[in-house]
Amino acid sequence: MRERLVDTAYAAGWAGLKHLPEPVARGLFNVIADVAWRRQGKGVRQLEANLARVHPDADAARLRELSRAGMRSYLRYWMESFRLSTWSPERIAAGMQVKGLEQLNEAMAAGRGAVLALPHMANWDLAGAWIASAGGFRFTTVAERLKPESLFDRFVAYRESLGMEVLALTGSDVSVVGTLARRLRDGKLVCLVGDRDLSAAGIPVDFFGEPTRMPAGPALLAQRTGAALFPVSLWYDGPLLRAEVHPEVVPSGVGERQEQVAAMTQATADVWAEAIREHSVDWHMLQKLWLADLTPRRAES
Repeated sequence: MRERLVDTAYAAGWAGLKHLPEPVARGLFNVIADVAWRRQGKGVRQLEANLARVHPDADAARLRELSRAGMRSYLRYWMESFRLSTWSPERIAAGMQVKGLEQLNEAMAAGRGAVLALPHMANWDLAGAWIASAGGFRFTTVAERLKPESLFDRFVAYRESLGMEVLALTGSDVSVVGTLARRLRDGKLVCLVGDRDLSAAGIPVDFFGEPTRMPAGPALLAQRTGAALFPVSLWYDGPLLRAEVHPEVVPSGVGERQEQVAAMTQATADVWAEAIREHSVDWHMLQKLWLADLTPRRAES
């Protein structure tokens, strides 16, 4: 029953919000964000704990101010995503500006293929739609399987409608890593959100001075295939979504593959840390991230 209610709520959001005038939709989602922020639920408390790592000198009042803006940014992501399928290519192109795109264009023109690695910042769905339309690159990405299954199917269909090839992370006979590697060897583009992986397979990194784990995938794929690895950051600037394609993270060629992947993952995390510090209200991390916040058993697994 709960899963059916969740699916029905998302379906209603996609269906109903498309028809509201944008100022009304934006105002509605700001109200929802403020109500959630005032209730100080689990997600808001965790967001503030995460922001305290980003801004260690901030007092309680400043953290509350940041978390309120953060919740508004997070709900803006959902409001835009519910409406994005109705946006024209012209609207998508006008809604985003990208710095450093020439690096990606050069790698793709050379036939190398490229991995764009993004954190959970601003609106990664809009960024994907922009890359597929205005940027001119259809790409492959990975989605974590959601419950209920019907909700996962909605997300996949929605993202595929924006020009993405979506692979399910689990529950499929398709080899995710193998498929991504083939796409890169064919000179294609892969986009991955990669700032959180608390499983035993995650790569240990230092992030804002504390240990956590991040996915090996972006660095491993680049190291294995010779594709270019570009960290990307996203943030809102008034009505615009801005993005920066940061300089390529290059394998050192020193040490075993695992050591090179670890070094590339740390370098990517360092780029993200600087971007998150500057645009922390647009970092949508409402989950536990640092190992210190986990139970001892989970942290050691």
